[in-house]
Amino acid sequence: MSYAAPRRQLLQWCTALPLWQMAVTARADVLDAPECIVPAKVGGGFDLTCKLVERLVAHKPGRGKPLAIRYLPGGIGAVAFDRMVTGQLPNPNALVAFSSGSLLNLAQGKFGPHTASDVRWLAAVGTDYGAIAVPADSPIRTLPDLVLQLQRDLGRVVFGAGGTVGSQDWVKAALLVKAAGQDHKSMRFVSFEGGGEALAALQGKHVSVFCGDAAEALQALDAGAKIRLIAILSDTRLPGKRANIPTAREQGIPLVWPVIRGVYLGKNVGDDAFRQWTEFFQTRMALPEFAQMQAQYGLYAAPMTGKALADFVHAQVHSYTQLAAELGLRIPI
Repeated sequence: MSYAAPRRQLLQWCTALPLWQMAVTARADVLDAPECIVPAKVGGGFDLTCKLVERLVAHKPGRGKPLAIRYLPGGIGAVAFDRMVTGQLPNPNALVAFSSGSLLNLAQGKFGPHTASDVRWLAAVGTDYGAIAVPADSPIRTLPDLVLQLQRDLGRVVFGAGGTVGSQDWVKAALLVKAAGQDHKSMRFVSFEGGGEALAALQGKHVSVFCGDAAEALQALDAGAKIRLIAILSDTRLPGKRANIPTAREQGIPLVWPVIRGVYLGKNVGDDAFRQWTEFFQTRMALPEFAQMQAQYGLYAAPMTGKALADFVHAQVHSYTQLAAELGLRIPI
């Protein structure tokens, strides 16, 4: 009896074993040592998005290393987007936070030559809403008070928010000024690198009105910020302890601004890694405790992943392109 064939087979198995182990290790390591990049300074909506993702990763049983949060400000997301597209952030475990503001910037060509097709849209972790806030001791106590001030003397109102002209916070202010019957091109607007800086400026009374997002404003309020929210830009009042804050619509201004919050990956991330990330978010966001996590960060249900999110993003960019044109903003030809 010859043992040649079995011995050759055994040798092949032994030779292949390290490759098999490497394949399993590579697959297992795809979600190891992840990082979430905040494309702004500390504080604000991008920051809270990454902190929610951090909670999701930490909540995963058997997770090896915790998710690291890294700050990469610049152009309200433009720098991080460019580095992901150009491969300067090659880590397949690197997620970048985005919001509706990112999509509005893409619609206006503010991310340079890059488009919505240049990254892989991974997961939407919730919906936020626009918000209008003033210093706690401001004589402006309601949205009608602010509208009246805009009508009387537009120049006395100084808006402050994250982003430059054309950003989503600028658009909120512009739509509010237009609703007051004034020319939005004449409003005074101070730009900051993220909502955290804008809220600090509001407390210091360097600006008189904050046009930003509810989640970041409510997080600041819970932390002791001396501000007053005078309107939430949602269809109906927010649930729970926020139910006392009126919407703009019920105060006579039909301004609604939902804000999607999520993360994307670089386009160079392989299909297998992308699928694993997608399955991870689908599984974690389906758990009952995820809704509790969302509530802690002022977000509401609207989970999307993979193709559904990508389709939403492209439709939203198209819609924002039309809005930008209506406001006289420059858009790509």
